Amino acid sequence: MKILAGRLLVLAAPLFFAGCATVGPPRPPSLDLPKPPTDLRALRKGDRVTLTWTVPTLTTDRQTARNLGPTRICRGLGPLKQCGTPIAKTPSRLSSAKSGQKITDSYTDTLAPDMQNDPAASVTYAVEVTNTDGRSAGLSNQVRVSLARTLPPPSDFQARVTSRGVVLSWESEIPPESEQPGVHYQVGVYRRAVDAERQTVVGEAPAGGGQTLTDTTFEWEKTYEYHAATLTVVDQANKPPITIEGDDTPAVKVFADDIFPPAVPSGLQAVFSGPGQKPFIDLVWAPVTDIDLAGYNVYRSEDGTAPVKLNTEPLKTPAYRDLDVVSGKQYVYSVTSVDVRGNESTRSEPAREAVP
Repeated sequence: MKILAGRLLVLAAPLFFAGCATVGPPRPPSLDLPKPPTDLRALRKGDRVTLTWTVPTLTTDRQTARNLGPTRICRGLGPLKQCGTPIAKTPSRLSSAKSGQKITDSYTDTLAPDMQNDPAASVTYAVEVTNTDGRSAGLSNQVRVSLARTLPPPSDFQARVTSRGVVLSWESEIPPESEQPGVHYQVGVYRRAVDAERQTVVGEAPAGGGQTLTDTTFEWEKTYEYHAATLTVVDQANKPPITIEGDDTPAVKVFADDIFPPAVPSGLQAVFSGPGQKPFIDLVWAPVTDIDLAGYNVYRSEDGTAPVKLNTEPLKTPAYRDLDVVSGKQYVYSVTSVDVRGNESTRSEPAREAVP
């Protein structure tokens, strides 16, 4: 029995040392400092600056950031070396993120009126994400925002559906104190379908006085919301100009109902042909150029009777041959144009032709 016990001890020893071989040197404790964001963005509209950034999920030593403290919002009139006294703090949103989910945070700052007097000046923003001990690894990337003055939105903004498109009109005013060298103002007009999130730029026009703009890029039978804003454009030497969008007008909702017929055909001519063959009358007219044109209808009358449509489907080309003619009669023809929604124009000027 003693010999057997000794053998068991000998066999157990290698297993013990094999397990210890996987243990490495102890790691230093994590500082638990969240990595500073590198994608801070700033968007100014009127006197409001909206900052957005991605909430860090890793620490500076590549550990998972499990608990974050508040984020400091930093602002200054030049490059920031440190946050100093933050203008605001936002609570951590990390706890609301699911595993592996990218989560963003935001903050909206309001610029005081006395800050918006110099179009050449700018303000700098950064954010500083802290841990639960209030410590951080430094500032995020820094973004600059122009401090040029923005103007109120245009007044009396209206939208009216016409056969040419949606006609937008407004009044705008440039106060004398806002006229500065290197700065000019435009009015931007925007459109958004009620079932869509993104808006479309319809166009721009110089600010000042009454203006109109016609939107021809929409789709018929849809509902849209239109609004306008005054744009402050600041020229920069050897750089693209800076454009700052002011506040929006109230949205105007319109239903683009196409109840407008296409243009009336013109230049109708009727020519008889008959000797040596079955008689017929050929009709030709100038084509209608409306983009939603579906075709043409041909009408005929005789001896004062009401006009009767000769074709069953809209004609695709501006021509028609009437084979149902009788000798000794005179026929009066007219044509109309029809769009894809069935709107029909009034009849053209008549053309007369007699069959010998």
